[in-house]
Amino acid sequence: MEKATFGAGCFWGVEATFRRLAGVKSTQVGYAGGKLDHPTYEDVCTDRTGHAEVVEVTFDPAVISYHDLLEVFWNNHNPTTLNRQGPDVGAQYRSAIFFHSPEQEADAKSSRDSAQSRFSRPIVTEITPAQTFWPAEEYHQQYLEKRGLAHCHI
Repeated sequence: MEKATFGAGCFWGVEATFRRLAGVKSTQVGYAGGKLDHPTYEDVCTDRTGHAEVVEVTFDPAVISYHDLLEVFWNNHNPTTLNRQGPDVGAQYRSAIFFHSPEQEADAKSSRDSAQSRFSRPIVTEITPAQTFWPAEEYHQQYLEKRGLAHCHI
């Protein structure tokens, strides 16, 4: 099993998208890329901790490749809007890939360069080493699934 960590706006919809993929063994929403230890949702919502709302994906690379996960990432949010996805505004909603290995870093950068041709504006996705992943509160985990919803409002 391998891990992949993506920020693509509100983590509820991002998690639901990745959970549906064959080869994804588990997902967990949380916070990454910030400066506060053990951040809470309320902390992150202040837009002062530096964290992004992210989804940590545990996947079987024999079933789904990291490249395929990257394609899902690019196709399910707007990577050209800085610190924003739809109505959600703030650094916590930024487009981000937190890589877990040099191979993931190279794949993420190559995939970004390839994806750029699909967008009329520059991709602003942050590609940085994975740092401490702080799991979000339990009520955020599989939020849409728990409420019988397939997707968010955007």
